[in-house]
Amino acid sequence: MNSQSTPVHIRLWHKDFWLMAIANFLLTMTVYMLVPTMPQWLVEKQQLGMVDAGIAMGAFGVGLFALGAFISYLVQHYRRNLVCIYAVLAEALLLGALYYVDGLNMRVNDPMIIIIHRLLQGAVFGLAQMVLTSTLIIDTSESFQRTEANHSAAWFSRFALSMGPMAGLLIGRIAGFHYVLLSTIVCAIAVAVLVLTVNFPFRAPQDDIPTVSLDRFFLPHGFPLFVNLQLITLAVGIILSVVLDEHFYSMMMMGFAAAILAQRFVFKDAELKSEVVTGLILMGAALLMMLTRNLPIVMIAAPLFIGMGTGLIGSRFLLFFIKLSRHCQRGTSQSTFLLGWESGIAWGVGIGLAVFQGDTTSALVAALILTIVALAMYHFTHVWFTNNKNR
Repeated sequence: MNSQSTPVHIRLWHKDFWLMAIANFLLTMTVYMLVPTMPQWLVEKQQLGMVDAGIAMGAFGVGLFALGAFISYLVQHYRRNLVCIYAVLAEALLLGALYYVDGLNMRVNDPMIIIIHRLLQGAVFGLAQMVLTSTLIIDTSESFQRTEANHSAAWFSRFALSMGPMAGLLIGRIAGFHYVLLSTIVCAIAVAVLVLTVNFPFRAPQDDIPTVSLDRFFLPHGFPLFVNLQLITLAVGIILSVVLDEHFYSMMMMGFAAAILAQRFVFKDAELKSEVVTGLILMGAALLMMLTRNLPIVMIAAPLFIGMGTGLIGSRFLLFFIKLSRHCQRGTSQSTFLLGWESGIAWGVGIGLAVFQGDTTSALVAALILTIVALAMYHFTHVWFTNNKNR
């Protein structure tokens, strides 16, 4: 099978699925609203150097892996929706701590405190997001609809990649970073409420589940895909570290919408390799335009291309992970994709701040090099995938 088209089932879009998809969107918004605004706060208000600010932003990506090995144990021994809710409330408390510090105009003397805070935020966000995507969203869907459910719900969090920074920049410009933090707290609380309103059937706890395992956490035989995805998301993260323009993110959102239409009509019966290759070419073209041209049309076309390219790549890689998974590994494939996506972006933002320190040209050149390397690697990754897929 050289092409793949995800079917559409109207019955998938019932109330519980909508609530979980919106929860997925709001949960991701709590992270991306801080991407363009928190570094400014760290440098200007907390008087951290760019290197320390970059390490703090990148620490979030490290924290994502901290609790993953315990997910299977937690969801099998406790109510899975409550595990997600407690993790989201923990994130709200961590955001509340920042809100308190900013409200009192306090300065954190030791950068390590901020770094540890970001590690903890990454840990609880990763736990909540992995439980939500690998378990709760699947639980709201019939077995034959689960691939579509994963594919559709992921688009909600993907749109947060553009809407989160755009909202953060707008709120920060109009009302200040204090209200950006307040908005993230409101989003986190709304996620907890949405998950609480869905009735998930009680399942008797299993006693033979090991405390630490890779189940629902990481798919070892998907490592080549994981590395290829990381190269792409590192490039995206570096781009986000130097872009502080609401208009850029609004056009990026239009690119996501164009990617959805392209998947449905342009790539419906196309060769399986075409979406990722097209997405990487679009990203490379956008970066070349930003590096070589200073025209108004560039700020329209470049983010549009980046959004469309990122959307095509993200949705196709997610389906690759699903097709690579073996029996009862669907949830694990979701978590592996999530880790590759979110950690790559977090580390890209951190590298952009710590290494390039506002040098837009150098950052964009680095992102372009990563995109080219990812495209070259994908030729081999795709061959490996077609030889190893299980679905």
